[in-house]
Amino acid sequence: MSAGMREWGNAAHRGAMASRSVRVLAGAALTFLTLACGVSEDQEVQLGRQNAEQINSQIPLVRDPIVTNYVRDLGLSIARTTPRADLDWQFFVVNSREVNAFALPGGFIYVNRGLIERAQDLDELAGALGHEIGHVVRRHSVQQLEKRNGANLAVGLGCTLTRICNSDVARAAIQVGGAALFARYSRTDEAEADSEAVLNVIAAGLDPRGIPALFRRLIEERRTAPLRIAAFFASHPLEEDRIVATEREIAALDPKELEGLRVDDPSYQAFRAHLQSLPAPPEPPAQDQVTPDQLRRQ
Repeated sequence: MSAGMREWGNAAHRGAMASRSVRVLAGAALTFLTLACGVSEDQEVQLGRQNAEQINSQIPLVRDPIVTNYVRDLGLSIARTTPRADLDWQFFVVNSREVNAFALPGGFIYVNRGLIERAQDLDELAGALGHEIGHVVRRHSVQQLEKRNGANLAVGLGCTLTRICNSDVARAAIQVGGAALFARYSRTDEAEADSEAVLNVIAAGLDPRGIPALFRRLIEERRTAPLRIAAFFASHPLEEDRIVATEREIAALDPKELEGLRVDDPSYQAFRAHLQSLPAPPEPPAQDQVTPDQLRRQ
């Protein structure tokens, strides 16, 4: 064998070994990269499920059946009014006092305990769920995947899917449940999800005015005690003009469309009381306390 052929063979062997190592360390991420240029609905669901399994293994979830069943039933009552009613929608409650909610592709919706505690009436929690459902209906996460360049996508997915990123900030982003991976929405995405939420909750027989009501409460809390809601604002651009736009959209509806819609009911208050009676959520380790700027940079 010539020296050139031997060198070619050695190079090929090294390449094969390197490829095998990459598959071991980041197989899921690489699979995602091959799909990112054109993600079908089946692929979207598969990718969402893979990420849900990974996230569920790393963040504390509320397992209490009264809580999980209530959020699931409320979420399904909204999701099944949408054009993507056929998805296998799944809903999870993150056992964290941080205020946040996020959606994975394919219908996997997460809401933090801290957000539920701020949602004083049923229509407010319904609006938050309707908003996250709206992101899935509009396929915002998939659109981001199709637009991102390969390097950034590999880093983001590698951290979440393969645990090859072990920084305190990366772990904290997962623990607070929302700054991880798919929660980087543009203002246009957020406005579209707000519009979807208005339509979704009305179709489910719920009052859409809970959407801007909860947003206003969160903005006020940002002024007075911002730490608990830092993750929400890091992953959900929210300013006064966006709230005004949602209120204007609701005001433009035929008043008859708002008649008889539920704002609250005793079962919701009983649900919240039960949630508050559960043991306090675990506090993130001190080294995982991060600033909003750090979350935004992840």
